Order: sequence, then C-alpha cells, then structure tokens
Amino acid sequence: MSPTVSSPARTIRIGSRKSQLALVQTHWVQEQLQKAFPDITFEVHTMSTQGDKILDVALAKIGDKGLFTKELEVGMLNGDTDFAVHSLKDLPTHLPEGLMLGCVTERENPADALAVHEKHNDKQLDTLPEGAVIGTSSLRRLAQLRHHYPHFTFKDVRGNVITRLAKLDAGEYDALILAYAGLHRLELSDRIHQTIPPEISLHAVGQGALGIECREGDTEILELLKVLQHQPTAYRCYAERAFLRELEGGCQVPIGVNTVIDGDTLTLTGVVASLDGKRLVKDTVSGAATDAEQLGIELAHRAKEQGAQEILDEIFATINRS
Repeated sequence: MSPTVSSPARTIRIGSRKSQLALVQTHWVQEQLQKAFPDITFEVHTMSTQGDKILDVALAKIGDKGLFTKELEVGMLNGDTDFAVHSLKDLPTHLPEGLMLGCVTERENPADALAVHEKHNDKQLDTLPEGAVIGTSSLRRLAQLRHHYPHFTFKDVRGNVITRLAKLDAGEYDALILAYAGLHRLELSDRIHQTIPPEISLHAVGQGALGIECREGDTEILELLKVLQHQPTAYRCYAERAFLRELEGGCQVPIGVNTVIDGDTLTLTGVVASLDGKRLVKDTVSGAATDAEQLGIELAHRAKEQGAQEILDEIFATINRS
C-alpha cells in the first residue's frame, strides 16, 4: 500500500540545480513544505545541467530544449527525485512524456532590471552614453533594447548572477540587464539601479515565478504541491506559456510578455522582435482569467498574422547558421 501524505516515515526528494539562485529558490520551497507537512522529510538533491556547464557559448547557440532542466527531468523519470524546482522561465513549454507542471508559485516582480558600473551611478538607461557596453545573454532583452537604444553596444555575458556582477564591477561592461526577481531573491536588491518598464522591455515568459515539475499522475506529490500553488500567477503564466508554445518559440528567442489580472479579467501583451531590433510585432488581448491558455493562443495567432512567424523563421535560420 502506498504511503499517504501524512505518513511519518516518508521522505520526499527535491531536485535542484546547484547554482546559488536555484538553491535559494529550492530551499524556500523546501521550507514552505516542511512547515505545512512537519511529519514528512524533504531532502534537496542537486545536479548540474548542460546550461550550467557550458559557459563559453551564447545560450541561443547551444539550443534550448531543456538546457537547464533535462538532467533534473531524467532524475524524476528514473525515480531518483520526486519533483524539481525551476525558474519557470527556464522550463520548456513542451515537457517530456510522463512529466507535468505541477505547481506555479506566487510571482516576484517579473521585470528586467538595470545594474550599472559605479561610474554610471548617476545614469539611467535613457542617459547612458553612446557606445555604452550593455551585457545580456538574452536575445529577448537584446532585441527590445536595440529597438529603443540602437546607439548602445551589446555584449554577451554568461555565468551566474554573482559572476556577472563581478564582470560588471571589473569594468568589462558599463551595465547589465538582469532579472529583478533573481537579484531580489539573492538579497542583491541594492544592485537594482533601475526597474525597466514594460514599455521598454517585456519580460520573459514565466519570469519571476517558480515552476515545480513532477511526474504525471503522482497524486501524493500533486496534493503536497497544492499548498504552494498561487492561482493568479498560474493563470498569468499559463497564458504566457501558451503564447510561446503556439509560436513554437523557445526560451532563447526574442519573445516578451506582460500580464495583468484585474478582478476576473486577464490582459496579456506579447512582443516578437527581430534580432536587430528594427521590427517589432506587438499586440494585446483580454478575457477571462480562466481562459488563460486560449488567450495565449489567440494572441499568438494575431502575432503571426502581423508577421511574427517570418521574424522567428529568420532568427532560427541565423542561429542555425552560426
């Protein structure tokens, strides 16, 4: 007979990447579950993913099918772990057979943030000098910022958040674009020089939320995860992920989103941008939050009618050639 949620001898194994940010996020999940279920032991099992190991190649050139998730997914399918904690923006919209998105946690601010070298402490994005070197590993940020600031120089930056900030402070960059949520969770909010408004940069799909992936049909784990589910965030992220999935875009393409829930109404804005920033397809849909996925699909179809598919086809061809 399988153990119940209240079984005192039960140990639940949580899969996590080894990075500092991943562990901060996973330990938060562990603590919340431990409080809710004191009779269960929750253990964290860490592993390195392909995206953690390859640090000298731009993310878009590696390919992004499970770049930060595949090893964690193998662990679940093999029965080594019971579920895995991801930054939801890293979790592909098509999951391996036998796995599912079991829970979406309450979202931190999903915006992008500007961090600057100390010599630019008196500057904002709009006042950084011509030719300023801006570091980002995200094609989404790159394309949108090139659209608004074609006079900047953009340079790829890899490594974890601490490593990137060290490169900034050493003078390799004038500024970096990072996720507000990651800086906040690492207690580095003092490095958030400017929160970038959505008018300049729409955020990544799922950014700021944690996605907990588990085995399909694992009723015990799904019951445990209910205590962490934040339904408004889930609706927003379901809409965003449906938009991305319908466009057949991956985590490393210039697709940005913004979602707002007002009462029972969800409003989703999406953008698809060319790598040079010269072409932007941007539109908005609104409807019932409970129809979140359908709203994402509707917005994707609208974007395709306005030329989004041609932009994405060009990007994939460019990436495949490089």
